[in-house]
Amino acid sequence: MRLIVLLRGAVLSSVVIAALLSASPEDGAKSAAQLRLDALNEQIRAAHTAGDARAYMARSRDMLEFLNASPSSILQVMSAQAFSHDDEGALASFEQFVAMGQSSPGTLESPVFADLRKSERFKALEARMHANEEPVARGSTVFEIQETGLVPEDIDYDPATRRFYVSSVLKNKLLAFDTAGRGTVFAQAPDSLPAMALKVDPKRRRLWVTEVGLNGFASVARQKWNTSVILVYDLDSGHLIHRLEGPAHATFGDLALTPDGDAIVSDNDGGVYRVDHETLRMERLDAGEFISPQTPAVSPDGHSAYIPDYVRGIALLDLRTKSVTWMAGGHALSGIDGLYLTGRTLLATQNGASPERVVRFELDKSMTRIVSESIIERATPTLGDPTHGIVLDGFFYYIANSGWDGLQDDGTAKPGSVPARSRIMRVPL
Repeated sequence: MRLIVLLRGAVLSSVVIAALLSASPEDGAKSAAQLRLDALNEQIRAAHTAGDARAYMARSRDMLEFLNASPSSILQVMSAQAFSHDDEGALASFEQFVAMGQSSPGTLESPVFADLRKSERFKALEARMHANEEPVARGSTVFEIQETGLVPEDIDYDPATRRFYVSSVLKNKLLAFDTAGRGTVFAQAPDSLPAMALKVDPKRRRLWVTEVGLNGFASVARQKWNTSVILVYDLDSGHLIHRLEGPAHATFGDLALTPDGDAIVSDNDGGVYRVDHETLRMERLDAGEFISPQTPAVSPDGHSAYIPDYVRGIALLDLRTKSVTWMAGGHALSGIDGLYLTGRTLLATQNGASPERVVRFELDKSMTRIVSESIIERATPTLGDPTHGIVLDGFFYYIANSGWDGLQDDGTAKPGSVPARSRIMRVPL
Protein backbone atom coordinates (compact mmCIF):
# COMPACT_ATOMS: atom_id res chain seq x y z
CA MET A 1 0.00 0.00 0.00
CA ARG A 2 1.44 3.34 -0.99
CA LEU A 3 1.86 5.98 1.71
CA ILE A 4 -1.16 8.21 2.07
CA VAL A 5 0.58 11.50 2.87
CA LEU A 6 3.77 12.86 1.31
CA LEU A 7 5.26 15.72 3.34
CA ARG A 8 7.91 17.43 1.23
CA GLY A 9 10.43 20.21 1.79
CA ALA A 10 10.71 19.60 5.52
CA VAL A 11 13.47 22.14 6.26
CA LEU A 12 12.99 25.63 4.80
CA SER A 13 13.36 26.06 1.06
CA SER A 14 16.88 24.67 0.75
CA VAL A 15 16.30 21.23 2.24
CA VAL A 16 14.99 18.97 -0.44
CA ILE A 17 14.61 15.59 1.18
CA ALA A 18 11.07 14.23 1.01
CA ALA A 19 10.04 13.14 4.49
CA LEU A 20 7.79 10.29 3.40
CA LEU A 21 5.45 9.70 6.29
CA SER A 22 1.99 8.24 6.37
CA ALA A 23 -0.49 9.54 8.89
CA SER A 24 1.86 8.49 11.68
CA PRO A 25 0.86 6.46 14.71
CA GLU A 26 1.36 8.04 18.09
CA ASP A 27 4.99 8.27 19.24
CA GLY A 28 4.78 5.19 21.44
CA ALA A 29 3.94 3.06 18.41
CA LYS A 30 6.64 4.37 16.07
CA SER A 31 9.39 2.02 14.96
CA ALA A 32 13.01 2.68 15.91
CA ALA A 33 13.69 3.52 12.27
CA GLN A 34 10.90 6.09 12.20
CA LEU A 35 12.23 7.71 15.36
CA ARG A 36 15.70 7.82 13.82
CA LEU A 37 14.32 9.48 10.69
CA ASP A 38 12.48 12.04 12.81
CA ALA A 39 15.65 12.82 14.75
CA LEU A 40 17.74 13.21 11.59
CA ASN A 41 15.17 15.53 10.05
CA GLU A 42 15.18 17.67 13.19
CA GLN A 43 18.99 17.78 13.34
CA ILE A 44 19.17 18.81 9.68
CA ARG A 45 16.55 21.47 10.28
CA ALA A 46 18.42 22.85 13.30
CA ALA A 47 21.80 22.92 11.51
CA HIS A 48 20.33 24.72 8.52
CA THR A 49 18.54 27.26 10.70
CA ALA A 50 21.76 27.96 12.59
CA GLY A 51 23.70 28.38 9.34
CA ASP A 52 26.10 25.63 10.46
CA ALA A 53 27.30 24.31 7.10
CA ARG A 54 29.55 21.63 8.61
CA ALA A 55 26.80 20.15 10.79
CA TYR A 56 24.31 20.48 7.96
CA MET A 57 26.59 18.43 5.71
CA ALA A 58 27.38 15.85 8.39
CA ARG A 59 23.74 15.22 9.24
CA SER A 60 22.81 15.12 5.53
CA ARG A 61 25.42 12.40 5.01
CA ASP A 62 24.02 10.55 8.02
CA MET A 63 20.65 10.69 6.28
CA LEU A 64 22.21 9.40 3.05
CA GLU A 65 23.61 6.40 4.91
CA PHE A 66 20.42 5.75 6.84
CA LEU A 67 18.26 5.86 3.70
CA ASN A 68 20.70 3.66 1.78
CA ALA A 69 21.49 6.37 -0.79
CA SER A 70 17.88 6.87 -1.84
CA PRO A 71 17.23 9.54 -4.49
CA SER A 72 15.80 11.97 -1.91
CA SER A 73 18.82 11.53 0.37
CA ILE A 74 21.15 12.23 -2.56
CA LEU A 75 19.29 15.47 -3.21
CA GLN A 76 19.62 16.27 0.50
CA VAL A 77 23.41 15.93 0.26
CA MET A 78 23.37 17.98 -2.94
CA SER A 79 21.55 20.72 -1.05
CA ALA A 80 24.13 20.65 1.76
CA GLN A 81 26.97 20.76 -0.77
CA ALA A 82 25.45 23.78 -2.50
CA PHE A 83 24.89 25.41 0.89
CA SER A 84 28.64 24.93 1.54
CA HIS A 85 29.52 26.28 -1.94
CA ASP A 86 30.91 22.89 -2.98
CA ASP A 87 29.73 23.17 -6.58
CA GLU A 88 31.71 20.18 -7.84
CA GLY A 89 30.32 17.96 -5.11
CA ALA A 90 26.78 19.18 -5.74
CA LEU A 91 27.05 18.51 -9.46
CA ALA A 92 28.41 15.02 -8.78
CA SER A 93 25.41 14.32 -6.54
CA PHE A 94 23.07 15.68 -9.21
CA GLU A 95 24.66 13.36 -11.78
CA GLN A 96 24.16 10.40 -9.41
CA PHE A 97 20.49 11.32 -9.00
CA VAL A 98 19.96 11.62 -12.76
CA ALA A 99 21.72 8.30 -13.39
CA MET A 100 19.10 6.65 -11.19
CA GLY A 101 16.43 7.60 -13.74
CA GLN A 102 14.85 10.19 -11.46
CA SER A 103 13.52 13.70 -12.00
CA SER A 104 12.59 16.50 -9.59
CA PRO A 105 12.38 19.86 -11.41
CA GLY A 106 10.63 21.63 -8.56
CA THR A 107 13.39 20.75 -6.11
CA LEU A 108 16.04 22.32 -8.32
CA GLU A 109 14.22 25.63 -8.27
CA SER A 110 15.24 26.06 -4.62
CA PRO A 111 17.28 29.27 -4.00
CA VAL A 112 20.18 27.19 -2.70
CA PHE A 113 20.84 26.06 -6.28
CA ALA A 114 20.68 29.54 -7.84
CA ASP A 115 24.42 29.78 -8.56
CA LEU A 116 24.64 26.14 -9.61
CA ARG A 117 21.94 26.63 -12.24
CA LYS A 118 24.29 28.97 -14.14
CA SER A 119 26.71 26.10 -14.79
CA GLU A 120 26.78 24.54 -18.26
CA ARG A 121 27.28 21.15 -16.63
CA PHE A 122 24.16 21.71 -14.55
CA LYS A 123 22.18 22.57 -17.69
CA ALA A 124 23.40 19.42 -19.41
CA LEU A 125 22.44 17.29 -16.41
CA GLU A 126 19.07 19.02 -16.25
CA ALA A 127 18.42 18.07 -19.88
CA ARG A 128 19.31 14.45 -19.05
CA MET A 129 16.99 14.61 -16.07
CA HIS A 130 14.08 15.74 -18.23
CA ALA A 131 14.80 12.80 -20.54
CA ASN A 132 13.97 10.59 -17.54
CA GLU A 133 10.42 11.93 -17.83
CA GLU A 134 9.95 10.65 -21.38
CA PRO A 135 7.34 7.89 -21.82
CA VAL A 136 8.37 4.24 -21.91
CA ALA A 137 5.68 1.72 -22.89
CA ARG A 138 6.51 -1.98 -23.02
CA GLY A 139 3.29 -3.25 -21.48
CA SER A 140 -0.04 -3.89 -23.15
CA THR A 141 -3.61 -3.80 -21.84
CA VAL A 142 -5.18 -7.13 -20.86
CA PHE A 143 -8.53 -5.58 -19.95
CA GLU A 144 -10.04 -2.42 -18.54
CA ILE A 145 -12.03 -2.62 -15.33
CA GLN A 146 -15.42 -1.26 -16.31
CA GLU A 147 -16.52 -0.14 -12.87
CA THR A 148 -14.92 3.21 -12.03
CA GLY A 149 -14.04 4.62 -8.63
CA LEU A 150 -12.82 1.32 -7.19
CA VAL A 151 -9.19 2.30 -6.53
CA PRO A 152 -8.00 -1.28 -7.04
CA GLU A 153 -5.04 -2.09 -4.79
CA ASP A 154 -3.89 -5.70 -5.07
CA ILE A 155 -4.24 -8.52 -7.59
CA ASP A 156 -3.69 -12.27 -7.71
CA TYR A 157 -4.78 -15.23 -9.84
CA ASP A 158 -6.32 -18.64 -9.23
CA PRO A 159 -5.14 -21.07 -11.93
CA ALA A 160 -7.87 -23.61 -11.09
CA THR A 161 -10.72 -21.25 -11.99
CA ARG A 162 -8.68 -18.94 -14.24
CA ARG A 163 -9.89 -15.91 -12.33
CA PHE A 164 -8.09 -12.77 -11.25
CA TYR A 165 -8.90 -11.41 -7.79
CA VAL A 166 -8.70 -7.67 -7.14
CA SER A 167 -9.21 -5.69 -3.93
CA SER A 168 -10.99 -2.33 -3.89
CA VAL A 169 -10.02 0.46 -1.49
CA LEU A 170 -13.01 2.75 -2.00
CA LYS A 171 -15.74 0.15 -2.53
CA ASN A 172 -14.58 -2.12 0.34
CA LYS A 173 -14.94 -5.31 -1.68
CA LEU A 174 -13.16 -8.15 -3.46
CA LEU A 175 -13.77 -8.69 -7.14
CA ALA A 176 -13.19 -11.71 -9.36
CA PHE A 177 -12.51 -11.29 -13.10
CA ASP A 178 -12.30 -13.83 -15.85
CA THR A 179 -9.52 -13.48 -18.41
CA ALA A 180 -11.76 -11.32 -20.61
CA GLY A 181 -12.31 -8.84 -17.80
CA ARG A 182 -15.85 -9.79 -16.87
CA GLY A 183 -16.16 -9.13 -13.16
CA THR A 184 -18.27 -10.30 -10.24
CA VAL A 185 -18.20 -9.51 -6.52
CA PHE A 186 -16.47 -12.31 -4.62
CA ALA A 187 -17.08 -10.77 -1.17
CA GLN A 188 -17.86 -7.52 0.57
CA ALA A 189 -15.36 -6.55 3.28
CA PRO A 190 -17.16 -7.72 6.46
CA ASP A 191 -15.96 -4.78 8.58
CA SER A 192 -16.77 -2.25 5.83
CA LEU A 193 -13.13 -1.17 5.70
CA PRO A 194 -10.94 -0.63 2.62
CA ALA A 195 -9.82 -3.97 1.16
CA MET A 196 -6.06 -3.88 0.68
CA ALA A 197 -3.68 -6.84 0.41
CA LEU A 198 -4.84 -10.01 -1.32
CA LYS A 199 -3.11 -13.33 -2.03
CA VAL A 200 -4.35 -16.65 -3.44
CA ASP A 201 -3.15 -19.95 -1.97
CA PRO A 202 -4.18 -22.32 -4.79
CA LYS A 203 -2.85 -25.44 -3.06
CA ARG A 204 -4.96 -24.98 0.08
CA ARG A 205 -7.81 -23.22 -1.77
CA ARG A 206 -7.56 -20.12 0.39
CA LEU A 207 -7.73 -16.38 -0.28
CA TRP A 208 -5.92 -14.14 2.20
CA VAL A 209 -7.10 -10.53 2.43
CA THR A 210 -6.51 -7.55 4.68
CA GLU A 211 -8.98 -4.84 5.65
CA VAL A 212 -7.44 -1.59 6.90
CA GLY A 213 -9.02 1.36 8.70
CA LEU A 214 -7.00 3.98 6.84
CA ASN A 215 -6.17 6.81 9.20
CA GLY A 216 -8.02 9.98 8.25
CA PHE A 217 -10.26 8.40 5.61
CA ALA A 218 -13.67 10.06 5.71
CA SER A 219 -15.35 6.75 4.86
CA VAL A 220 -13.80 5.02 7.90
CA ALA A 221 -15.27 5.56 11.36
CA ARG A 222 -12.76 7.34 13.58
CA GLN A 223 -12.70 4.51 16.13
CA LYS A 224 -11.52 2.17 13.37
CA TRP A 225 -8.61 4.32 12.18
CA ASN A 226 -5.27 2.50 12.36
CA THR A 227 -6.91 -0.90 12.73
CA SER A 228 -6.27 -3.94 10.60
CA VAL A 229 -8.00 -7.27 10.07
CA ILE A 230 -6.70 -10.38 8.30
CA LEU A 231 -9.37 -12.43 6.54
CA VAL A 232 -9.07 -15.93 5.12
CA TYR A 233 -11.72 -17.11 2.63
CA ASP A 234 -12.44 -20.50 1.14
CA LEU A 235 -11.77 -19.92 -2.56
CA ASP A 236 -14.38 -22.37 -3.79
CA SER A 237 -17.33 -21.52 -1.56
CA GLY A 238 -16.50 -17.86 -0.89
CA HIS A 239 -17.10 -18.43 2.82
CA LEU A 240 -15.07 -16.49 5.37
CA ILE A 241 -13.32 -19.13 7.49
CA HIS A 242 -10.91 -17.07 9.61
CA ARG A 243 -10.82 -13.51 10.91
CA LEU A 244 -7.76 -12.23 12.79
CA GLU A 245 -7.37 -8.74 14.20
CA GLY A 246 -3.98 -7.08 13.91
CA PRO A 247 -2.09 -5.27 16.67
CA ALA A 248 -3.15 -1.79 17.74
CA HIS A 249 -2.11 0.98 15.35
CA ALA A 250 -1.19 -1.54 12.62
CA THR A 251 -1.72 -0.83 8.93
CA PHE A 252 -1.63 -4.26 7.28
CA GLY A 253 -1.47 -2.96 3.74
CA ASP A 254 0.58 -5.70 2.06
CA LEU A 255 1.21 -9.43 2.29
CA ALA A 256 2.78 -12.40 0.54
CA LEU A 257 2.61 -16.16 1.13
CA THR A 258 5.48 -18.52 1.80
CA PRO A 259 5.64 -21.88 -0.02
CA ASP A 260 4.26 -23.59 3.11
CA GLY A 261 1.23 -21.27 3.18
CA ASP A 262 2.17 -18.84 5.96
CA ALA A 263 1.48 -15.14 5.44
CA ILE A 264 4.24 -12.53 5.61
CA VAL A 265 2.36 -9.34 6.40
CA SER A 266 3.71 -5.79 6.23
CA ASP A 267 2.46 -3.17 8.64
CA ASN A 268 2.98 -0.02 6.58
CA ASP A 269 3.64 1.86 9.82
CA GLY A 270 6.79 -0.14 10.54
CA GLY A 271 6.46 -3.88 11.27
CA VAL A 272 6.71 -7.20 9.44
CA TYR A 273 4.80 -10.22 10.77
CA ARG A 274 4.46 -13.91 10.05
CA VAL A 275 1.05 -15.57 10.45
CA ASP A 276 0.99 -19.36 10.69
CA HIS A 277 -1.56 -20.68 8.20
CA GLU A 278 -2.76 -23.42 10.57
CA THR A 279 -2.68 -21.90 14.05
CA LEU A 280 -3.03 -18.23 12.95
CA ARG A 281 -0.32 -17.43 15.48
CA MET A 282 1.19 -14.03 14.68
CA GLU A 283 4.90 -13.39 15.18
CA ARG A 284 6.76 -10.13 14.62
CA LEU A 285 9.87 -10.66 12.51
CA ASP A 286 11.60 -7.27 12.52
CA ALA A 287 13.30 -5.33 15.30
CA GLY A 288 12.20 -1.87 14.25
CA GLU A 289 14.39 -1.52 11.15
CA PHE A 290 11.53 -0.46 8.85
CA ILE A 291 9.70 2.83 8.39
CA SER A 292 7.04 1.74 5.90
CA PRO A 293 7.47 -1.85 4.64
CA GLN A 294 5.44 -2.78 1.58
CA THR A 295 4.81 -5.98 -0.44
CA PRO A 296 7.27 -8.76 0.50
CA ALA A 297 8.82 -10.93 -2.22
CA VAL A 298 9.46 -14.36 -0.68
CA SER A 299 12.30 -16.57 -1.93
CA PRO A 300 11.32 -19.93 -3.49
CA ASP A 301 12.78 -21.83 -0.51
CA GLY A 302 10.78 -19.70 1.92
CA HIS A 303 13.88 -18.81 3.94
CA SER A 304 14.04 -15.11 3.15
CA ALA A 305 12.02 -12.21 1.80
CA TYR A 306 12.86 -9.02 -0.02
CA ILE A 307 11.08 -6.24 1.87
CA PRO A 308 10.68 -2.93 0.04
CA ASP A 309 10.57 -0.05 2.49
CA TYR A 310 8.88 2.98 0.93
CA VAL A 311 11.54 5.25 2.46
CA ARG A 312 14.71 3.16 3.00
CA GLY A 313 14.79 0.94 -0.09
CA ILE A 314 14.93 -2.88 -0.28
CA ALA A 315 16.03 -5.08 2.61
CA LEU A 316 16.65 -8.81 2.62
CA LEU A 317 14.96 -10.29 5.70
CA ASP A 318 16.02 -13.75 6.86
CA LEU A 319 12.74 -15.35 7.96
CA ARG A 320 14.57 -17.81 10.24
CA THR A 321 17.14 -15.62 12.01
CA LYS A 322 15.22 -12.33 11.54
CA SER A 323 18.39 -10.58 10.41
CA VAL A 324 18.00 -7.61 8.04
CA THR A 325 20.48 -6.63 5.31
CA TRP A 326 19.92 -3.56 3.14
CA MET A 327 20.69 -3.65 -0.57
CA ALA A 328 23.41 -1.24 -1.65
CA GLY A 329 22.71 2.01 -3.48
CA GLY A 330 23.16 2.81 -7.13
CA HIS A 331 19.52 2.30 -8.10
CA ALA A 332 16.34 4.10 -7.07
CA LEU A 333 14.82 1.60 -4.63
CA SER A 334 12.57 3.78 -2.48
CA GLY A 335 8.90 4.37 -3.28
CA ILE A 336 8.25 0.70 -4.18
CA ASP A 337 4.70 -0.48 -3.47
CA GLY A 338 4.65 -3.96 -5.05
CA LEU A 339 7.72 -6.20 -5.31
CA TYR A 340 7.85 -9.64 -6.99
CA LEU A 341 10.63 -12.19 -7.49
CA THR A 342 11.01 -14.51 -10.47
CA GLY A 343 14.32 -16.25 -11.01
CA ARG A 344 16.97 -13.56 -10.51
CA THR A 345 14.60 -10.72 -11.41
CA LEU A 346 12.81 -8.36 -9.06
CA LEU A 347 9.78 -6.63 -10.57
CA ALA A 348 8.54 -3.45 -8.91
CA THR A 349 5.59 -1.08 -9.11
CA GLN A 350 7.15 2.17 -7.97
CA ASN A 351 4.48 4.76 -7.29
CA GLY A 352 6.72 6.70 -4.90
CA ALA A 353 9.43 7.36 -7.48
CA SER A 354 9.66 10.46 -9.61
CA PRO A 355 8.46 9.71 -12.21
CA GLU A 356 6.27 6.78 -11.21
CA ARG A 357 7.20 3.61 -13.06
CA VAL A 358 7.08 -0.16 -13.37
CA VAL A 359 10.64 -1.51 -13.43
CA ARG A 360 12.63 -4.72 -13.43
CA PHE A 361 15.87 -5.17 -11.47
CA GLU A 362 18.32 -7.96 -12.29
CA LEU A 363 20.16 -9.59 -9.37
CA ASP A 364 23.63 -11.11 -9.25
CA LYS A 365 24.23 -14.81 -8.57
CA SER A 366 24.22 -14.22 -4.82
CA MET A 367 20.72 -12.69 -5.12
CA THR A 368 21.88 -9.87 -2.84
CA ARG A 369 22.94 -7.14 -5.28
CA ILE A 370 21.20 -5.41 -8.18
CA VAL A 371 23.36 -5.33 -11.30
CA SER A 372 21.02 -3.67 -13.81
CA GLU A 373 17.55 -2.26 -14.32
CA SER A 374 15.14 -1.68 -17.20
CA ILE A 375 11.93 0.31 -17.38
CA ILE A 376 8.70 -1.51 -18.25
CA GLU A 377 6.39 1.50 -18.20
CA ARG A 378 6.85 5.14 -17.29
CA ALA A 379 5.01 8.42 -17.90
CA THR A 380 2.37 6.96 -20.22
CA PRO A 381 -1.34 7.84 -20.38
CA THR A 382 -2.17 4.28 -19.29
CA LEU A 383 0.09 4.04 -16.25
CA GLY A 384 -1.34 6.64 -13.89
CA ASP A 385 -0.74 5.40 -10.35
CA PRO A 386 0.35 1.73 -10.52
CA THR A 387 -0.16 -0.41 -7.43
CA HIS A 388 0.48 -4.17 -7.37
CA GLY A 389 1.12 -7.04 -9.74
CA ILE A 390 1.59 -10.78 -10.24
CA VAL A 391 3.98 -13.01 -12.17
CA LEU A 392 1.98 -15.46 -14.27
CA ASP A 393 2.86 -17.79 -17.17
CA GLY A 394 5.88 -15.84 -18.38
CA PHE A 395 4.23 -12.41 -17.99
CA PHE A 396 4.13 -9.73 -15.35
CA TYR A 397 0.58 -8.43 -14.83
CA TYR A 398 0.07 -5.17 -12.97
CA ILE A 399 -2.67 -2.73 -11.98
CA ALA A 400 -2.34 0.59 -13.81
CA ASN A 401 -4.20 3.87 -13.36
CA SER A 402 -5.49 2.81 -9.95
CA GLY A 403 -6.90 6.23 -9.10
CA TRP A 404 -4.91 6.81 -5.90
CA ASP A 405 -3.58 10.03 -7.42
CA GLY A 406 -7.15 11.36 -7.70
CA LEU A 407 -7.73 11.14 -3.95
CA GLN A 408 -7.19 13.67 -1.21
CA ASP A 409 -5.64 12.61 2.09
CA ASP A 410 -9.09 11.83 3.51
CA GLY A 411 -9.92 9.48 0.65
CA THR A 412 -12.36 11.84 -1.05
CA ALA A 413 -11.94 12.88 -4.69
CA LYS A 414 -9.75 15.84 -5.50
CA PRO A 415 -11.75 18.78 -6.89
CA GLY A 416 -12.20 18.38 -10.62
CA SER A 417 -10.85 14.83 -10.74
CA VAL A 418 -12.58 12.17 -12.82
CA PRO A 419 -13.00 8.61 -11.44
CA ALA A 420 -10.21 6.49 -12.89
CA ARG A 421 -10.86 3.69 -15.33
CA SER A 422 -8.27 1.23 -14.10
CA ARG A 423 -6.74 -1.47 -16.24
CA ILE A 424 -4.76 -4.65 -15.98
CA MET A 425 -1.54 -4.47 -18.00
CA ARG A 426 1.05 -7.10 -18.76
CA VAL A 427 4.56 -7.38 -20.16
CA PRO A 428 6.36 -10.55 -21.30
CA LEU A 429 9.31 -11.66 -19.18
